[in-house]
Amino acid sequence: MFDDVLQRLGINDVNSGVYADGWIDQPGGEELVSLNPATGEPVARVLTAARDDYERVVESAQQAFRDWRMTPAPVRGEFVRRLGMALREHKRDLGLLVTLEMGKIQSEGEGEVQEMIDMCDFSVGLSRQLYGLTIASERPQHRMMEQWHPLGVVGILSAFNFPVAVWAWNAAVAAVCGNATIWKPSPQTPLTAIAVQHIVHRVSTEMKLPPICGLAVGAGIETGQWMAADERLPLISATGSCDMGRAISPAVAQRLGRCLLELGGNNAIILTETADLDLALRGVLFAAVGTSGQRCTSLRRLIVHESNADAFVERLANAYKSVNIGKPWEEGVLMGPLANERAAETMMQAVETIRNQGGEIVCGGNRLDRPGYFVEPTIVRATADMPIVATETFAPILYVLTYKTLDEAIEIQNSVAQGLSSAIFTDRMQEAERFLSPIGSDCGIANVNIGTSGAEIGGAFGGEKETGGGREAGSDSWKAYMRRQTCTINWGDSLPLAQGVEFDVGS
Repeated sequence: MFDDVLQRLGINDVNSGVYADGWIDQPGGEELVSLNPATGEPVARVLTAARDDYERVVESAQQAFRDWRMTPAPVRGEFVRRLGMALREHKRDLGLLVTLEMGKIQSEGEGEVQEMIDMCDFSVGLSRQLYGLTIASERPQHRMMEQWHPLGVVGILSAFNFPVAVWAWNAAVAAVCGNATIWKPSPQTPLTAIAVQHIVHRVSTEMKLPPICGLAVGAGIETGQWMAADERLPLISATGSCDMGRAISPAVAQRLGRCLLELGGNNAIILTETADLDLALRGVLFAAVGTSGQRCTSLRRLIVHESNADAFVERLANAYKSVNIGKPWEEGVLMGPLANERAAETMMQAVETIRNQGGEIVCGGNRLDRPGYFVEPTIVRATADMPIVATETFAPILYVLTYKTLDEAIEIQNSVAQGLSSAIFTDRMQEAERFLSPIGSDCGIANVNIGTSGAEIGGAFGGEKETGGGREAGSDSWKAYMRRQTCTINWGDSLPLAQGVEFDVGS
């Protein structure tokens, strides 16, 4: 049905998932079968990296870095610019592949590719703005300054829910900073990574550049473990669950490497007495149901003022019932499947736990009887002391909680272990400013009158607490991919010491 799309993207029935200084034709790892979550049927097969294949990828990236680090940053930006142009050419096809392999509706699949394009555009400008500082020296005839140098080979571990955008957040910035990269995509979504690597290969070859972007698809967790323990990779950027972060972080810390972690998010929206309920309805619906509740920024908890709760829940339930669930590439579908069988089973187990803990299912709560991994989006009337409310279930389950005072609402929001995204809907300036103050939201992202998901790449993306503390994409996130160097130049003919220290040994 989609053979022409796969062919244009270089996807065959059987594909190599390993790229070093070119494609490794017969890597020695296990074979993966990529399934379409809307049908449960195979899309294509992938040969994964064995340990010797991984070694070849690392050695190739190390060699590429030696040349790339000395390439002027604006020239590195030209590579990223051309990559963005190539992604534009393949936007529709690559977006459809995201839909086929991950299950996002087509507009979201194309939106993810647009995010890659935007990230390339941002990074092109960044290539001429890797600023250092000139710092006033306390010593006469001295100049002190800061400058930034590339780190080396950066390891990127991406998750299934954003199979290509998260790579671009890291790889585009890392490239203009002068680093090489190695990408380990989720074994759930290897084909999208292979398709992107074909595009990277074409651009790199046309520009006669070293292979600065490597790929090592793994069938399980071993490839990620190799990367975490590998002293040749000074930075590991890992996106995934909190459990994954707990495994990766100690391994990297053991060798005194750097981690950039983007982990779970049990996100909340506070709906106040004065909220614009029409605006809130749209924001809540997309945040909770978009991507079938499988974004790290998906809305999990809706904290509603008791005066609005019953009426708003009724409106929200009606909106949920109107959501068209189906094959994500079909016109008019707003919600596709979950990623795999395990995800569907986990949601059904969560629904059973909700009932056992006293939650009230307002709507949804069922698995749909059709091929693939389809479920109903679910609204639950709950209380903050239900243990499952503090647990992130990666599925379209929304807990509705009520509050009396704003302080109580903020306390409920901040009571979970994760700290990624948060929002408040209010028409009161004081409530908005209270929410954004140091005694308000404890999350890395705090929004007013928009939902929790759909962050722009211009801002730094990431969260606090068990979300990991990392920051990717915009603002000054580029500094994570570089090493800082403080330099002092003495242009005089004497040698004064700092802090007025005297150390005169005579002439």
